[in-house]
Amino acid sequence: MRDAANINQQKRPDMMTWTAHVSLITVLLVVASRSAQGQGVRVGPDGEVTENTLNLPYAFYNDNFGFAAGYVKGYVGWPQKQASLLGTAIAGSKGSAMGFLVGQDLQLPGTKRLFLDPVISLGYYQNIEAYIDGNPDFPDERSGSNDSDPDNFVAANGWDNFFRLRFKYLLPIGHGRDEIIGRYQIEDGLLVSGPTGGTSMNPLESGNTFLEVRPFYRWLQVDADDFDTDLKSNGLDFSVFWDNRDFYANPTRGFGLRGRHSRDFGWLDSNNAWNNVDGELDAYIPFEAGSWLRQGVLALNVWSSYSPSWEENPDGAIENNPPAYTGSTLGGLWRMRGFPSQRFNDKAAVYYAAELRMIPHWNPFDAWPELQRYVGVQWIQLAPFIEVGRVAPHWNADALHEDMQWSAGMGVRVWAKGLVGRIDTAFSEEGMGIQMMISQPFQF
Repeated sequence: MRDAANINQQKRPDMMTWTAHVSLITVLLVVASRSAQGQGVRVGPDGEVTENTLNLPYAFYNDNFGFAAGYVKGYVGWPQKQASLLGTAIAGSKGSAMGFLVGQDLQLPGTKRLFLDPVISLGYYQNIEAYIDGNPDFPDERSGSNDSDPDNFVAANGWDNFFRLRFKYLLPIGHGRDEIIGRYQIEDGLLVSGPTGGTSMNPLESGNTFLEVRPFYRWLQVDADDFDTDLKSNGLDFSVFWDNRDFYANPTRGFGLRGRHSRDFGWLDSNNAWNNVDGELDAYIPFEAGSWLRQGVLALNVWSSYSPSWEENPDGAIENNPPAYTGSTLGGLWRMRGFPSQRFNDKAAVYYAAELRMIPHWNPFDAWPELQRYVGVQWIQLAPFIEVGRVAPHWNADALHEDMQWSAGMGVRVWAKGLVGRIDTAFSEEGMGIQMMISQPFQF
């Protein structure tokens, strides 16, 4: 078993965050929030802008929190017509508790093209399965590598506190040249006019292009049976995002393309310096399959990541590697949904996915008018999907496409109060996973 100092270098316990946050996400399925890109105002068939507000106490049970209770409050169209805010607090019988605040598309005062997406989370979690070195049953295996044993994790308690502040500048090109805040006309949950992309392959003519800077900070405390350590990271993400999708919340045509460079300079209380680069492309192709289908879309995604600073010493110790939440990681809510959160992590990764998104005319919520008045579900979407991916100690095309992991399953998504909520059930060689989250996957 490696010592605590080496575990501190690896920074792999960060996977605890998203595993615990599944509890929060089950609540957010009915919250009026929005995806992280593509600011715009949504109007109804009458052209009027609507504002949604949610005040909701709730209760649930899962393995991380036990019996838990919480309260959530959310706004869409406030404090600005294109913006949204959401906050929630949760406490459970097992001692886990957290608070969460997220904002989207806040236009900064005195500016026209600069927007802010803040995220702040404070939480203490009990008995989380963390894929880090430290399990005495696996002294000679690095947890999280592509061939690592699925039981090679440690159970840990600890704090996980972070903030991320994404500043987005909309370039005056494409659809963003003349229209800074889009105006999407929605009828029965589908876009009928006002697309902001998908009309051309030229960024000067189509889509919104953003320059983004995101300061981040994270403090993760790991308290396991055999060691205690604090993992701290702070730095900046720099990215360029060409959002050439017709409607960011539920795309039917076009594509999104992002390139990103993440850097921790090793300043302040950061454990070490690191950098990482990654890129993502998602594309959408509409199709028809009979009169039973309101909308059909084939959604495709490819993503790859690499950390130039990652170094492995002769004794196996890892230095200057990024924490798992920004590095080359697979598993959980976004990529390889049939595996636990951040099940795989290494110096490099590649990922491919395909979804067949189908919205039938049938809507079971119409049979329950009392419930429908509360949840406002305007469509359900069925989305069978398949994913393949791999992490590796080097970015090498041959190595990254050997012995790839796979995941396949079915997603059920709903449009409720202007929000896409999803429940994805996925299978893999290591079992089954259920992922619940706001927004469609890809380019979140």
